[in-house]
Amino acid sequence: MLSAARIDTRTFFDELRDREFSRLDAQQHAYLDYAGSALYGDSQLRAHHELLRDRIFGNPHSDSAPSRASTEIMDNARRRLLRFLDVDESTHDVIFTANTSAAIKLVAEAYPFSKERGCFLAADNHNSVNGIREYARRAGAPVRYLPLDGDLRLLDAELLLAEASLHGEGLVAFPAQSNFSGAQHPLDLVTKAHALGFDVLLDVAAFIPSHALSLRRCPADFAALSFYKLFGYPTGLGALVVRRDALARLRRPWFAGGTVMYASVAAAAHLLRARHEGFEDGTPDFLNIAALDAGFDLLDEVGMPRLTAHVSELTREFVDDLRALRHANGTPLARIYGPRDRSACGGAVAFNVCDRSGKPIPYSLVETRARRANVSLRGGCFCNPGASESAFALNPTRIAACLTNLGTDFTPERFSECTNTAVGAVRASIGLANNSDDIRRAVGVVASFRE
Repeated sequence: MLSAARIDTRTFFDELRDREFSRLDAQQHAYLDYAGSALYGDSQLRAHHELLRDRIFGNPHSDSAPSRASTEIMDNARRRLLRFLDVDESTHDVIFTANTSAAIKLVAEAYPFSKERGCFLAADNHNSVNGIREYARRAGAPVRYLPLDGDLRLLDAELLLAEASLHGEGLVAFPAQSNFSGAQHPLDLVTKAHALGFDVLLDVAAFIPSHALSLRRCPADFAALSFYKLFGYPTGLGALVVRRDALARLRRPWFAGGTVMYASVAAAAHLLRARHEGFEDGTPDFLNIAALDAGFDLLDEVGMPRLTAHVSELTREFVDDLRALRHANGTPLARIYGPRDRSACGGAVAFNVCDRSGKPIPYSLVETRARRANVSLRGGCFCNPGASESAFALNPTRIAACLTNLGTDFTPERFSECTNTAVGAVRASIGLANNSDDIRRAVGVVASFRE
């Protein structure tokens, strides 16, 4: 029997879905791709439309009244984001970017990599973080990956960093939550890395949509995020939240409109502006930045503890139902990747549907059947090659040989044939608008493969 508190919580989210996401039930759609993008609420669209209709906003690189209005909107949005992350302008700054990838690239291109300042990446990283290694290699810096264990959790990361610190310092980058398995990596690695002399870039894009994060208690030097992962709208807008002392250590390799105090062609000279202004290239997306308040208002109404509990309950329900599915011969229907104990995991679940012999069914077939059932799931490796290679136990030597042989003929199917291993999984990811009926329908898609 459900407790009164759980009934009240379900009632709250049912009413919220009716008010903010009624299009889901109107179209009979079960959306379980929150790791790809959150869904926006109706109130966000109304608030943004009313703001744009009633106000006049101009390019903030001016002193007119519309320009000042845009600058005010942007300054307020920076403060709102910092407050959401439990810090303020006395210690942190916000640089608006196009997305998480662009935020990470700002750090990668400006970080002072050298032979003594290396690059240390978690094997469980989105490709946007993996790309940092190319800037490090260009600078002659060592690049090293922190491996994963059988549960796709970081393995001996502190020990490996301690060994590396004997030879220098550098940048450590890892996700607060895996976009592949949902595993949440220990945030205390930030302070442990600091104690060894490292700077830390934390990818929070998959974590903060349903979990509170305090950058006061978890003092990452750089935190990268996308707002559409938080609350669906607007797209094309992200941020780098950076400690002001860490920002001062970056050296930008170029300048652009809006980032300079002056630039001279004749004198071949320029001077970057201070703080975020020296990193926001060109005209910022001030009209979409104006939409952020409504998104934060929606999250504030829900409350992060209640949202965390909601996502956790639905994820547990989904995992339990998947584990219970069996073929007629008793073989499990689903193979779930990541920690067996899901207590320190978010709302993303990666799995393969298997036939009665235990062989994975191609994820594309599962995606197709889900789409026909009006259920949104995601198939592939989710731009996270390290976690997927660990999950599928791919041999590094075999991987290298296959990639070399395939070259531009690479496709996931050909790579699978070359490695003689199924590559790619199905991911269900749960968020604010989901309910138990969505879980039941997703499980039903998997159950339809039962033999």
